[in-house]
Amino acid sequence: MKYKILFVLSLIAFIASFILSIPNGAVGDYCPIGEENCNAVKNSSYNYTFNIQNSNFGILIFFGLSLLIYLHIIKPSNKKRRIIKISLILGSLVSLYFLYLQQFILKAYCAYCLVVDISILISLGIIFFWKE
Repeated sequence: MKYKILFVLSLIAFIASFILSIPNGAVGDYCPIGEENCNAVKNSSYNYTFNIQNSNFGILIFFGLSLLIYLHIIKPSNKKRRIIKISLILGSLVSLYFLYLQQFILKAYCAYCLVVDISILISLGIIFFWKE
């Protein structure tokens, strides 16, 4: 059950990353927090790493993580479990950094970014505190 929940959370993060990859203006139109907040985050210089939009990294990472978790559900192994755990630890560190940027630097929040960040942090909590 634990990995099925992780699978759903990684799919949610994948979908949110995909929505964030939509060209400017489109995301703000559907932002429940407010267009100015979403666009302030999305149009900031922090939205790019190595000249690539962070949401594009998110699409690749969460697709890969979803696939890995699915494969682990089908045929569990210690190697897959370790890779999932390491991925969630690294992803959580990145999520905490992005939450810091939104709170203290940009002073604006992006709803879809929060969905991604919170999904990763919940996943990390599940992986460490849910005993099988």
